[in-house]
Amino acid sequence: MALPALAVTGSTGGLGGMVARHVAASGSAQRLLVRDAARAPELDGASAVVCSYGDGAAARQALDGVEVLFMVSAAEAEDRLQQHYAFVDAAAAAGVEHVVYTSFYGAAPDATFTLARDHYATEERIKASGVDFTFLRDNFYLDFLPLLAGEDGVIRGPAGDGVFSGVAREDVARCAHAVLRDPAVHKGKTYNLTGPEELTLARAAEILTTGTGRSVSYHPETVGEAYASRASYGAPQWQLDAWVSTYTAMAAGEMAGLSPDVHGLTGDDPISLAEFLTRPVL
Repeated sequence: MALPALAVTGSTGGLGGMVARHVAASGSAQRLLVRDAARAPELDGASAVVCSYGDGAAARQALDGVEVLFMVSAAEAEDRLQQHYAFVDAAAAAGVEHVVYTSFYGAAPDATFTLARDHYATEERIKASGVDFTFLRDNFYLDFLPLLAGEDGVIRGPAGDGVFSGVAREDVARCAHAVLRDPAVHKGKTYNLTGPEELTLARAAEILTTGTGRSVSYHPETVGEAYASRASYGAPQWQLDAWVSTYTAMAAGEMAGLSPDVHGLTGDDPISLAEFLTRPVL
């Protein structure tokens, strides 16, 4: 029996799992590309196929017969860009016709947020491969905000008074599903996915305090203080740079601005931080 022509990556994770559940709920068949078949979600119409981004030969085989590919960016790693390149090349070699890729808001070769540069490079690799594409450029995930506060309830970082337009991962998943339902309509498009409001971290801390009952505050650091306060984690330099530049990108205004694209793709207004905090965990 032929495998489904729609492939979804990341189904064992947060965003990819949401997308896979949306696809299944709509009655569409899908091929779940996973590193461990035992961890693949059991969904109607879903077939699990084992491969990893970095193994080009296995990915090429796993993608055989795929027409549309939903590609979640790989887990953060020093060689993530090389993994992306190998997977994109395998997709092109397998004859994939359309790649829907989860990128980052403001992706550019000179982006302040270091990982946004890798997203831009991945976008360029997809374009150069000759396959059709749709890019979903997600702003900072609202889902991560509660995790920024330390045990003392303080969010520390060099964001200053910069604003970001955080988006709920649930909204990104719904946008991805909208694109996957009719990918031809979205060929060559780049969508900026934001929430409905621009927030400073100080304002976000206030909303977190109200919405969670936990006392949360924001303490602005200098860049030097930010590196020093994270040095004890023993993380490699690329990871420290990514952590710190998340905040400096906010300070630089690179996560600011509101986009109509969530509403345009789904027909619903994006979820605010206050609303997100009241929603059940998916």
